Amino acid sequence: MIVSHVKQLGLQATLPARLKTGIEFLQRSDIRVLADGRVEIDGDRVFAIVQRYETTPAAEPAFEYHRKYIDIQFIVAGEEVIGWVPSQRIEVTEAYDEDKDIAFGRAPQGQWTPLLLQAGHAAVLYPEDGHAPKLAAGKPSPVHKIVVKVAV
Repeated sequence: MIVSHVKQLGLQATLPARLKTGIEFLQRSDIRVLADGRVEIDGDRVFAIVQRYETTPAAEPAFEYHRKYIDIQFIVAGEEVIGWVPSQRIEVTEAYDEDKDIAFGRAPQGQWTPLLLQAGHAAVLYPEDGHAPKLAAGKPSPVHKIVVKVAV
């Protein structure tokens, strides 16, 4: 996992070309005006999902993990907490769906780490990074987020 301001992501580590493509997309000048939904970048290898929603209380977060894609979760506006836990610690409640590339579960209280992401920040989450997005940082609030999916 990498957590940083989007302008510094490329400086954090040596990144594969597809990850660089996703980060470059997030640095476009028109990022704020993209319509909600899927945005093509490089076919199924790199694409974005633009979303707007209200965060929810973090009482018992629902964790997820992926096998085929790395997530770059970028906060355009607002703030949220993303829970993080190694995916092998997730107690699976919904088995992995290969077509949707997702499994859901929960992590024991005190066994996961909260990450506060504010506007301009991004988290790069690899398949071994279980994560619970959309959690309120205090009280529920609106968030504009773009998730770039990068094929492994």
